[in-house]
Amino acid sequence: MVKVGIAGATGYTGYELVRILHAHPSAEIAWLTSESFAGKKFSEVFPSPYEGELLRLSDAPLQEADVVFLALPHGASMEAVRRAYDAGALVIDLSADFRLRSAEAYEKWYGVEHTQADLLDQAVYGLPELHRDEIEGARLIANPGCYPTAAILALYPLVHSALLEPPVFVDAKSGVSGAGRKPSLKTLFVEVNENFSAYSVGYRHRHVAEMEQELGLSGPEEILFIPHLLPVSRGILETMVVRVRKRYSASQLRELYLRCYDEAPFVWVLPEGETASLAHVVGTNLCAIGITPVSEENAGVDEFIVTVAIDNLLKGASGQAVQNMNIALGLPEGAGLGVTAR
Repeated sequence: MVKVGIAGATGYTGYELVRILHAHPSAEIAWLTSESFAGKKFSEVFPSPYEGELLRLSDAPLQEADVVFLALPHGASMEAVRRAYDAGALVIDLSADFRLRSAEAYEKWYGVEHTQADLLDQAVYGLPELHRDEIEGARLIANPGCYPTAAILALYPLVHSALLEPPVFVDAKSGVSGAGRKPSLKTLFVEVNENFSAYSVGYRHRHVAEMEQELGLSGPEEILFIPHLLPVSRGILETMVVRVRKRYSASQLRELYLRCYDEAPFVWVLPEGETASLAHVVGTNLCAIGITPVSEENAGVDEFIVTVAIDNLLKGASGQAVQNMNIALGLPEGAGLGVTAR
């Protein structure tokens, strides 16, 4: 059995890691940490059957874990990643601290000095559909952000085939759990319920950096990302209008996506005419993608509406993290993750 440690176990992504790994056929949890609830049992923080005692990260026996998941805020993971990496564990970081390839890019978008910049060269961006070969045998995996996971998977087949004609407008909507468990005014029930709002409008949201890096786009002239807060607990839905460099029918473009993701068990290219929705994915590690022509096809069109949906806590965070662990350790990719698209 693979022994696993989870740092930051009492956030929403930490809870999902605990839930998934308790049911994983090849893993057992060695320790859990929480700075806010150290000394309590996990079941005292989340109503659940999981009884593990919560430690401070400084007290966690790193050497007892084969894999360490870090579900910590950005800026808080750097030192912890170093300690776990030096202890010999496979480290899977769910923060943004190792997603960008340069310290300069990280400092530009996050406004924090990167104190472990020498480890950036060791980090693999953990989007399996793009980087499976690099993830196999990796020691440090940077789990992608939730918004970028959806956007990159929706656009990658077009980029990979040199078909995408920028600019791309990404209209993105996330459930409230995407903001984390720490209370804030904007996520209070009365503020969110029966409300719907955009935020970080313009070339401002930090997740843009991941999209640019992985898709080879740059600046608002090529990708414009507009996030919104949905009055639901979880799920991400993104809608984008894309222009392609040659005319396609919807069925032809769908076939291109199917070929691109032929070996991707969690990417679900929807039937022709169907658009992605939260109902397709919430509670699963799936990414659902729908492709719709902007106008009547006739001899084909060069503009399409691509819709994509994921569960922000699963394919957008903890489910993908376990998927990465499985690949890195040579376990079945879908182990512990339930339904797949094929």
